[in-house]
Amino acid sequence: MQRVENGVSAHAIEGAAWRKSRYSGGNGNCVEVASLADGGVALRNSRFPQGPALVYTQEEIAAFFAGVKDGEFDYALP
Repeated sequence: MQRVENGVSAHAIEGAAWRKSRYSGGNGNCVEVASLADGGVALRNSRFPQGPALVYTQEEIAAFFAGVKDGEFDYALP
């Protein structure tokens, strides 16, 4: 199994099936998500698909998504 660490080229993550939200527009302002073989989750900027990926554990990403759903980060949007 490939070990994936923060900052690795997103293009180099073997078998990653990158997905983006259906709310994303066609202007390239998207964050894409891929599940990893070890249970982790990788994120990348769709404008730079070969750029670096940020890698999180299931627990880390679940905590973040729970905060998003609860509105904890609404301050970041106009």
